[in-house]
Amino acid sequence: MLLDTCNLILPSATTLVTGGTGFLGRRLVERLLAAGRSVAVLARRPTPDLAARGVRFISASLDTPNPADLAAACAGVETIFHVAARVGVWGRYDDYFRTNVLGTRALLAAARAAGVRNFVHTSTPSVVYNGRNLAGADESLPLTTSCPAAYPLTKAIAEREVLAAHSPDFRTIALRPHLIWGVGDPHLIPRILARARAGRLRIVGPGTNQVDMVHVENAVDAHLLAESALDNPAAAGRAYFITNGEPVVLWDWINQLLTALGEPRVTRRISLSTASALGAVCESIWRILPLRGEPPMTRFVAAELAKDHWFDLTDARRHLGYEPRITMSTGTAQLIEHLRATR
Repeated sequence: MLLDTCNLILPSATTLVTGGTGFLGRRLVERLLAAGRSVAVLARRPTPDLAARGVRFISASLDTPNPADLAAACAGVETIFHVAARVGVWGRYDDYFRTNVLGTRALLAAARAAGVRNFVHTSTPSVVYNGRNLAGADESLPLTTSCPAAYPLTKAIAEREVLAAHSPDFRTIALRPHLIWGVGDPHLIPRILARARAGRLRIVGPGTNQVDMVHVENAVDAHLLAESALDNPAAAGRAYFITNGEPVVLWDWINQLLTALGEPRVTRRISLSTASALGAVCESIWRILPLRGEPPMTRFVAAELAKDHWFDLTDARRHLGYEPRITMSTGTAQLIEHLRATR
């Protein structure tokens, strides 16, 4: 049964959100404030409007974590929502490792030293990447140790360490929200629209692959439910896939969005084998020269655009009480209305 996430446990101590100025992190901060929680945010720079609402900012970066900054951030904290991460499909492994692994490791150490009780970690479904279709995949899949992208590899290491740190006195849990979207999304939807408008979007493979997504408000629900579920020994110390529970045919959904916005539909195609080969060539060029920005194609992106990746929510429903509130149809209609109004 879905819990009322506005009336979950309200610790008197501060709640710390890393990455609290990002898309998911900010929505989480806003929901915590609405519930009357005392909130601190660890971020590179303060956001004036949140500071004006009483949010305490600790200006720090997990790229180069300063123990003193992390100790200050964790002081008096009951729950940490660790949302911050280095994300992307391209970049040096060492850069991702420094933020996603070493940064998380340092935060875990600071949290335990400060007596933090709860640690909710934002992971990603790509931690179980195996290069194959994932249709109805559940949490029994092993964490990836072989992936042509640094983000999944380093997030897998971080998730493993977070869950290994779980104990009766320091309770941890990991969530794997997939393709977070909604009004205000600065990443997924803008990238799709920009590539489509530039004529750079191609259907990879047959175009029938099914993909799970999660509306940002559902992802926030899951984080608040996960914090509450830490009281349940059966739920704590585990990872959970979080989606809308409504797999869509990826390219049909993208074309629905484009059509509603008066943009040309994506019709041009490229085979997965060709896209993968192109990705390998682009990666080599970007690595050797090196060029700035992301390559137009990578092997990881080719696989993500062509293969199924949707997930079983049984464990999230059973242990967290998670049930998506915002459906794909409702969320898509809201997004289209917003995009039309802001063009």
